[in-house]
Amino acid sequence: MSAAPTAATIPPLLTREQVLRALRQIAREGHTLPPSTVYELVYRGRRYPPRAVAELAYRLATGNAAAHWPRPAGAPTNALLESLDFTISTKRPVLTSGSGPDGEEIAHQQAEDLYTGLAKDTGPPLTVPTKAAEPSAPYTAPAYTRADALAELFITETELEATLAGLERRRNLLLQGPPGTGKTFLARRLAWLMLGAQDERHIELVQFHPSYGYEDFMLGFRPDAEGRFHLVRGVLPLLCQRAAADPGRPYFLLIDEVNRGNIPRIFGELLLLLEADKRGPAHALRLPYAPPDAPRFFVPDNLYVIGTLNLADRSLSPLDYALRRRFAFVALGPQFGSPLQRFLKSRQVPYALIEQLCARMQALNQTIADDPELGPDFEIGHSYFCQPPVQPQQAATWLRAIMEQEIGPLLADYWREQPATAATQLRKLLA
Repeated sequence: MSAAPTAATIPPLLTREQVLRALRQIAREGHTLPPSTVYELVYRGRRYPPRAVAELAYRLATGNAAAHWPRPAGAPTNALLESLDFTISTKRPVLTSGSGPDGEEIAHQQAEDLYTGLAKDTGPPLTVPTKAAEPSAPYTAPAYTRADALAELFITETELEATLAGLERRRNLLLQGPPGTGKTFLARRLAWLMLGAQDERHIELVQFHPSYGYEDFMLGFRPDAEGRFHLVRGVLPLLCQRAAADPGRPYFLLIDEVNRGNIPRIFGELLLLLEADKRGPAHALRLPYAPPDAPRFFVPDNLYVIGTLNLADRSLSPLDYALRRRFAFVALGPQFGSPLQRFLKSRQVPYALIEQLCARMQALNQTIADDPELGPDFEIGHSYFCQPPVQPQQAATWLRAIMEQEIGPLLADYWREQPATAATQLRKLLA
């Protein structure tokens, strides 16, 4: 009786060359593969569903176009592909900033493709449409017009036109004001207005904070799961690459709480490249972490930056003049006049309650503005009151809860050395 075959004598289901042959056919014929759920095969910076690639390679190897891959998706298929020196990674969005790399091959390509143009040609590489591992469902963004904006923004048409003009002129805009004045809300709608649609594909939102750095925003080295460091692009280069490849459409970077970050450290070379007359390849610069042969970085002309500043945060230092010179500034204030009253009336809030709210908040803001230790930067905005309850009979309870749980603690912080003043102002609101 012959001996049972050992693992060493059992021929492998696939060889590396057979898998490469399948990948070449995908690139050549533009196959659209079913998307993977959890894992992806990464090869030369492109992503593929592992089981679909293995099944195509198996069919080519066996010469049977109807053959089924004998291993289930997940660990069994991934282990075989990894044994053939292919990289398998957990699926993630391609444009997620700060994520770890998928291996040495993609890290090398990230370094080469640092610039904001198209990928560098390195011979006869394998290329495949990015939709190969992604669903192909169409997306149509709802239209957005000036009428839509004026219906939901508490600013006049003249103020809206002036804000848009500043953004067009400088390419960079900072919306500043006290807390609750709708700065982030307005920033997104300015982007929608210039796009003509509520198209989030052309908008990137980040929030600065004390731990946010140059490596998160621009370029830096990050460890992978095995502890090896690779060069990873941040939010801005990825967005610039998309904008440069689509020059006919505007792209927007929205930065919430700009002054909470260490601006000179985060922006680096961007302080120069942000200027409206320093856009484009003619003004490209070499980034510090980029390899010597990497193309230089530039900011395309169709990228707009909109930031927000909370003027009441006493823990923050003022913006330096180098940054201020590159932005147009628009001040936003509390709006407790007719726009808010019309809005609350449309939400069925009782008119008597609306009048009480607006009168008392205007009186409180006047007290805050007159206080020499506070001033207008500490006035309280209208955004606290922009989500009234659906049932009109709940409006009084809703308003009291906001005064007690949100406005009251803020006043206690404002007058922390004068608790009696804070308590008096809260009593006036609740009377």
